[in-house]
Amino acid sequence: MSKRNSQANKSAARERLRVERERQAKKDKARKQIVVGVSVVAVLAIAGGVSYGVMQLNKPSAWEAAADAKNVTAPKNTSGDDGTTVVIGESSAKKTLELYEDSRCPICATFEQTVGETVAKDVEAGKYKIKYVGATFIDNSDNGEGSKNALSALGAALNVSTDAFLEYKAALYSAKYHPEEANDKFAKDSYLIEVADSVDALKGNKAFQKDVEDGTYDAWAIKMSKAFDKSGVQGTPTLKMDGKTVTAEGSKNAPMTVAEYNTAIAKALKG
Repeated sequence: MSKRNSQANKSAARERLRVERERQAKKDKARKQIVVGVSVVAVLAIAGGVSYGVMQLNKPSAWEAAADAKNVTAPKNTSGDDGTTVVIGESSAKKTLELYEDSRCPICATFEQTVGETVAKDVEAGKYKIKYVGATFIDNSDNGEGSKNALSALGAALNVSTDAFLEYKAALYSAKYHPEEANDKFAKDSYLIEVADSVDALKGNKAFQKDVEDGTYDAWAIKMSKAFDKSGVQGTPTLKMDGKTVTAEGSKNAPMTVAEYNTAIAKALKG
C-alpha cells in the first residue's frame, strides 16, 4: 500500500469518527432534552395533582352545598317558607296532628308498623289532617347521611302525590326495609329506589328516580330538618295537636299501640 493511500485511509477514518461523534452528541442532547421534558411534565402533573387534591378536599360536600343553597326546589303539595310545611288530609278536617319523625329512628319504625295504618285511615276518614315534620338528628350523632337522603327521597315522592308520600314513608319504616339505626343504609340512592319499587306510584317512575339520584330535594330536606330543630321537639316520634303533646295514658312517650293511640287521639280531638 502506498504512503498516499495510507494517509487517505487514515483521513477517512478520522472523518468517520468525527461524524459518528457528532451524531452521538446529537443523540445525547436529544435524549437529555426528552428526560428534562418528561421530568418537567411529571413535576407539573404532581403539582397539578396536589393542587386538584387540595381543591377536592376544600370542595364542599353535596350536603354542605345543599345547606348553603340560596334557591330551594320544593316538592309539589307543600307550602310555607321553602315548602317546609307539609299538611296532608281533608281540608274540612278541623284538627291537625303534627308528626315529627326521623327516617332512621327505630322507635319511629315501631310506631309506624303498629299505629301507622290507623293514622292513615283516620286521615282518609277526615278525622284530622297530619302535618309532617322530618328530622335528621341521627345523621348528626354518627356523621351519617341516611336521614337526610331518605328525607330528600320523601320529597321526591311528595312531588308525585301525597298518597305516594304516605305509602313510601310506610315502606321506609316497614319491617322489611327499615335498617338498624347503626346501619346507614338509606344513604344509598339505590336502596331508596329499591324500597320505592314497592309503591305502585313510584315503581319504575323515572322522574322520581332521577330526583333521588340528582338530589333534587336535598336543599329542601335540609330546610325541613332546620324547621324540626326550631320546633323545640327533643325526640322522635313526637305527636302534637293544638300545641299539646299527644302521649300514651300515664306516660310522656308517644302511644305505641293502636289502643293507646285511639285513647290519646280521642282525648286530643276533644281538647
